Amino acid sequence: MGELLIIRLIFIAVLGFAAYFLHPFNLEGPIAAGVGVVAGIAVVVFEVRIKRVSMPRLIGAVFGSVLGILGAYLISLVMEKAMPDSDNTVPFLEILVLALMTYCGLVVGAAKGEMLNLSALGGLFGGEKATKNSFKILDTSVIIDGRIADIAETGFIDGALVIPQFVLHELQMVADSSDSMKRNRGRRGLDVLQRIQKMPQLNIQIVEDDFPTVREVDMKLIELAKLYACKIVTNDFNLNKVAQLRGVEVLNINELANALKPVVLPGETIRVFILKEGKEYNQGVAYLDDGTMVVVDNARKMISKTIDVAVTSVLQTTAGKMIFGRFDERAHTVYDKERERPQREAAGGGG
Repeated sequence: MGELLIIRLIFIAVLGFAAYFLHPFNLEGPIAAGVGVVAGIAVVVFEVRIKRVSMPRLIGAVFGSVLGILGAYLISLVMEKAMPDSDNTVPFLEILVLALMTYCGLVVGAAKGEMLNLSALGGLFGGEKATKNSFKILDTSVIIDGRIADIAETGFIDGALVIPQFVLHELQMVADSSDSMKRNRGRRGLDVLQRIQKMPQLNIQIVEDDFPTVREVDMKLIELAKLYACKIVTNDFNLNKVAQLRGVEVLNINELANALKPVVLPGETIRVFILKEGKEYNQGVAYLDDGTMVVVDNARKMISKTIDVAVTSVLQTTAGKMIFGRFDERAHTVYDKERERPQREAAGGGG
């Protein structure tokens, strides 16, 4: 960012000095220098804007402009033949038609440019849409969460991971917060970023694109995803919903975690550690390794023990999955927590 700003300032200064010494339009030195600086600023603004335009739109705009100029030239030939004795009318009409045709060709070409299928051309143009679609923008919540680094290490994420500058700024503000909990979360997020950047199989890109008129970071992420036609990686429920309403694809880490939970069917036997008693009479509560709650009937007296239970039903809720089971001490084995061996076997050996 700093190097690009210096280059832009040098470019503007060079145009200003050149106009000061060359006196374009017979202007005096200071006025000419001002015109040069204004021209340089206009070029820089145009460069910033054109970077945000997709390749199909750019090609469509150029093609439309060329057709407009060609059409204006043909119309001017007809006008010169039709009105040969006009003084200033024909030159004015020629300029008017040139501006109109060029402008219309530019606008219509840019609007219709998105319909171009550049992949059919192959090479440089053909790879642009595939490259953009492989971009995945990380938001602040998924960076702080940290699981994205574990997923990336497994190789399930391909393409480029895009980290916007405004997300880094928000992460830095969290890391510098006066609240100790927020500060620790922010620093963990920075550690996760360092871990991701060290992975050789990933392409990490930090983009400078910003949207000054948009204040909320979530809306900036959505605008950036629409600009690059890519997906947002998040675990923020609200961002997920708003992005889907705006037509932006979202990869939700929480949905992925729910999808990866083991499938348990009624009638199967699972081994669980009874952690506490349940809300209903004679119930015990256990948790699987992925955090899924298991409610076990007839297991209240088995607290702090590992037992086998028969699954009776599985309930899928918006908060996640719940498993209901039943413990039968006549049919199921009870394991010692420390030695992890069946109590029935120990009792049989002692007899």
